[in-house]
Amino acid sequence: MENNEKAQLLKPTRPVGIIGYGAYVPRYRLPASEVSRIWRGGLEGEPIEEKSVPGIDEDVITMSVEAGRNALARAGIQPEEIRAVWVGSESHPYAVKPTSTIVAEALGITPYTQAADFEFACKAGSEAMVAAMALVGSSMGDYALAIGMDTAQAKPGDALEYTAAAGGAAILIGPVGNALAEIEGTLSYVTDTPDFWRRENQKYPEHGGRFTGQPAYFKHITNSVRQLLDELGRKPEDYAAVVFHQPNTKFPRRAAKELGFTSRQLETGLLSPRIGNTYAGSALIGLSAVLDQANPGDRILMASFGSGAGSDAISFLVTDRIKERQGRALLTEDYINRRTEIDYGEYVRMRGIIAMK
Repeated sequence: MENNEKAQLLKPTRPVGIIGYGAYVPRYRLPASEVSRIWRGGLEGEPIEEKSVPGIDEDVITMSVEAGRNALARAGIQPEEIRAVWVGSESHPYAVKPTSTIVAEALGITPYTQAADFEFACKAGSEAMVAAMALVGSSMGDYALAIGMDTAQAKPGDALEYTAAAGGAAILIGPVGNALAEIEGTLSYVTDTPDFWRRENQKYPEHGGRFTGQPAYFKHITNSVRQLLDELGRKPEDYAAVVFHQPNTKFPRRAAKELGFTSRQLETGLLSPRIGNTYAGSALIGLSAVLDQANPGDRILMASFGSGAGSDAISFLVTDRIKERQGRALLTEDYINRRTEIDYGEYVRMRGIIAMK
């Protein structure tokens, strides 16, 4: 630990776990070669294959509702049993009007529930998960829905335009007795590291280039994961799969190698080559892909990263309930495979990048 800091494992007094989960990815795909063709004459190597793009009638609210319905279908509980709906995103549709209340209404969870929007760059979704763990773990309610979802923005021609994508996942937290995966504990690592930001009324975010890797991404993820493993007495080989935030393909692979995980442990949840960086939904949708293929007894480790900066590392132990629930809703892979390719002209029209007035 740095500067004699003391790591703090977060573990609720009442054991909790994932009761249901669900993903959503829009069908439209923009090949990275299209971005390179327009801005680099096709002469620059692309960091991913393609990215997901929301349709004209899609936003964080509509996508969160779809993912939430999948989570409820897998959980098999009544919507009115849910005591909190928390939506983490960088792209809430309204500056003043919560996303969470609309999602809760559409899912039939209102009126007797908590609702709030979370923000912490790309770890807003995992932040909502930790809050849900606390609410359920303290017995203030039996179920809480945490969502990480984004329709990411990027300045035309910027390096981020290759990867800034759309999608995410919903995770329903409840008592461990009904869980498909028990949450063994979580640990957060946070500092003030200005690697990525967007001021009010600024349309596109700014970033610190290579600075976003070190000391931002790698420092926070490696510290949160190492300390979580130490607190739990675990080793990398104890895990069947590991999921890291996926701003590109290089960062999670390098982090996995530094921490002692193998490429086999990483690949199931590494979705960025095919759908890009879904920002607040990145770690959660990777987790949903891993849960789609998990077996009883598997341990899964997830570590998010949010610019600004911080990381939440969470350890899961899959239970015997996983198999009966995997098939209750569309799999993450189903959404990824359901694709319609678009060109750059269609992309700028759909994303409203060309201002008409």
